[in-house]
Amino acid sequence: MSKAMRKFFGWLIAIVVLLIIFLFMGPFYIVNEGNQVVITRFGSIVDTHTDSGLYFKIPFLDKVTTYPKLVLSLDGDEQRIPTKENQFIIVDTTSRWRISDPAKFYQSLTNLDNAYNKLSDIIDSSCRTVITQNRLSEIVRSSNIINESSSNTDEENEETKEIVELVNESASNEIVTKGRSELCRLMTVEANKLVPEYGIDLIDIVPRQIKYSDELTESVYNRMIKDRNQVAQAYRSLGEGKKAEWLGKLESDKRTIASEAYRKSEEIKGNADAEAAAIYSQAYNRDPEFYMFWKSMESYKANLKNYPATYSTDMDYFDYLYSPDGKR
Repeated sequence: MSKAMRKFFGWLIAIVVLLIIFLFMGPFYIVNEGNQVVITRFGSIVDTHTDSGLYFKIPFLDKVTTYPKLVLSLDGDEQRIPTKENQFIIVDTTSRWRISDPAKFYQSLTNLDNAYNKLSDIIDSSCRTVITQNRLSEIVRSSNIINESSSNTDEENEETKEIVELVNESASNEIVTKGRSELCRLMTVEANKLVPEYGIDLIDIVPRQIKYSDELTESVYNRMIKDRNQVAQAYRSLGEGKKAEWLGKLESDKRTIASEAYRKSEEIKGNADAEAAAIYSQAYNRDPEFYMFWKSMESYKANLKNYPATYSTDMDYFDYLYSPDGKR
């Protein structure tokens, strides 16, 4: 082998060795789906990549910091917050957020732990700001459906109108104008005034749990009991009214039926008396003497049993009783 060939192979081997060493130094890196990276050189940001793929960096000089591109969640700590009426409640929130600008995120927060701490402070502050400006009913309710009544017919509306009015009377000062959903949106808007400077996009804030404080719990329970008792009394009052209405109708129907029955009975009795009188008249006309005898016997039967003694029979009344021939 000539000297030139040996020199060529020497250079070739040196180049291959240098290439292998260079590859072992890791000049390439991969950005996986769902991730984004920030490239820094001597502490300064030189590049960012939000799309997945294979990228090049200068070994030993460039540092790759990877952040998730997916939506992240943050569960806040319980807060004891006063409402507009100065009633304390305990609020526990959960939030969704993502890194929208990895360069800003790196410059302001550097890592996820710092981001969680900063976001937690911002979210807690926005929740407190919104809750303290609104009434308790706005926070624990989302609509006025509890004050509304839906009926299918006018008759049902009439029957429940009194109860609905009584129920709504106690809740008339608690009409919801915003509701919990709107307050959550306001919390998000309030927090989003601060988070963009950190390269963060806050999607939403949702109260995971709202609890009454110990001093408020008893008051709320007593109020619930009072409201339910009021509704129960409304039902009882409506029932008593219906009962009186039906009893009145029953009494009216009873009087109507009794009056009609009395009229018919008197009519039948009148017809019977007329018929009896006609029969008596016919019998009297056929044998007046027998008619007088029969009427006298009926009178004796009806009257003499009420008198234990008779001191004189010398009267026409006893003609058929003491006369040998049945009359005097």
